[in-house]
Amino acid sequence: MSVQTWTIILVALTFALYIGIAIWARAGSTKEFYVAGGGVPPIMNGMATAADWMSAASFISMAGLISFMGYDGAVFLMGWTGGYVLLALLLAPYLRKFGKFTVPDFIGDRYYSNTARTVAVICAIIVSFTYVAGQMRGVGVVFSRFLEMPVNWGVVVGMVIVFFYAVLGGMKGITYTQVAQYCVLIFAFMVPAIFISIAMAGNVIPQIGFIGTAEDGTYLLDKLDQLHRDLGFNEYTSGSKSMIDVFAITFALMVGTAGLPHVIVRFFTVPKVADARKSAGWALIFIAILYTTAPAIAVFARTNLINTVSNEQYSAMPEWFKKWEGTGLIKYEDKNNDGIIQYVADKDVNELTIDRDIMVLANPEIAKLPNWVIALVAAGGLAAALSTAAGLLLVISTAISHDLIKKQIKPDISEKGELRWARIGALIAVLVAGYFGINPPGFVAAVVALAFGLAAASFFPAIVLGVFDKRMNKEGAVSGMIVGIILMLFYMIKYKLGGFGGGTPEDWWFGISPEGFGTVAMAVNLVVSVVVSRLTSAPPQEVQELVEDIRIPRGAGDAHAH
Repeated sequence: MSVQTWTIILVALTFALYIGIAIWARAGSTKEFYVAGGGVPPIMNGMATAADWMSAASFISMAGLISFMGYDGAVFLMGWTGGYVLLALLLAPYLRKFGKFTVPDFIGDRYYSNTARTVAVICAIIVSFTYVAGQMRGVGVVFSRFLEMPVNWGVVVGMVIVFFYAVLGGMKGITYTQVAQYCVLIFAFMVPAIFISIAMAGNVIPQIGFIGTAEDGTYLLDKLDQLHRDLGFNEYTSGSKSMIDVFAITFALMVGTAGLPHVIVRFFTVPKVADARKSAGWALIFIAILYTTAPAIAVFARTNLINTVSNEQYSAMPEWFKKWEGTGLIKYEDKNNDGIIQYVADKDVNELTIDRDIMVLANPEIAKLPNWVIALVAAGGLAAALSTAAGLLLVISTAISHDLIKKQIKPDISEKGELRWARIGALIAVLVAGYFGINPPGFVAAVVALAFGLAAASFFPAIVLGVFDKRMNKEGAVSGMIVGIILMLFYMIKYKLGGFGGGTPEDWWFGISPEGFGTVAMAVNLVVSVVVSRLTSAPPQEVQELVEDIRIPRGAGDAHAH
């Protein structure tokens, strides 16, 4: 059977499974819609968290980034994984004990202020939309290549599917769908990695294979370094980023992770505080399987790609090359009319442009794996993108229905009315996300990295100080969040999107890229929050006692002790 037939079969089967689960687990109450009724077992919640967390950026883009950036791509591995540890140890148990559904809900109650709640809602919506744009783009890339439809139509199909199960099932439907999606995406990521590792390094474990030797006895990484040198690229295993930028990006991704609303809400879906810790541990194990394999896939794909295309006849290119050319994600321009592909670092001579987002998806084709494996990777990419998109849409719809309408505009709204607003919010979110998917600002992982910067700049200080500093008051939190997010948005628009007169990397402040600037904006937020809170009156006594109470382990079995 052809790749397209296999893809249609596997994608149809997995979609039928997701929709079936959504119908089976559809939400009947707001508690089920927001936090799955709070009754998900830790191991399943760990799987769902891992799927929620590993978006199209992890599945499609991360290995692609590493395969082009080499050593520099490691910042994404360190930042995203480190942030998860930070979230699990520093915040999850305390937020779970506080017993609020959402981040704006926590901020609104902890800072005893509807202004704080509204600022948090706006920040949550900005972060979630920036993030979801990357997911929709990932869905479009997969559809365009494997179902041979234009990228924009791929985005539309993805929108319809996500809307169906996010709106029908709410958090309950999404949680059980994400367990299935985790199984699909991890299987799809590991099967080709194992096949290629056996073929290239004679080792069944990809994590060991890529640091091992190839058939000719040379180390794979040495071989790749040599290929890079021959083509004039930086050595694969040496970095070109400045140390301060590497630190800034890693730190921004870490604290951004710990401030991401759609990941934090996962810790409210388990029965008790101890389960929040357990599910964080399980999630870390499930995430590590993919994250330790990504560098291996990056090395295998890069080596195979260079060996396949460099100095080869264009007319002799395999079928996969022509198919990806059809999507516009590989472009060949014969500058010297000799019909031979010049793939080199020198921009004036180079004739081949490759979109980084295709490396994982094209990897099995480049390595000549069976058609069903190629189709499996397509299904895995869709599972990764859709699971995260669904979690983000839920954050947006909850922010609108629970934090804006119920808590502020119409406190006496009925349960039915609130559910209806949650579903209307999800519909609006899907439409906006689709627009961003069709007109994306940059490739998937870069867009996602900016979302982490925004989360770091806005939420992280407010949450951490809310848990650990009882003197922190509403004036401090609100001014910190506003200054942080405005500073990050300004930098992002100026240096990433060319607004405010634009700027080149030479103009970056302190030599820090837009992806790493969340670290600076977060530090400014922290300073502003602390200074303003010390210059204004202390929070009410009951709020100070509540903060003390969150940190005391007693009664930890009962999240609603207070």
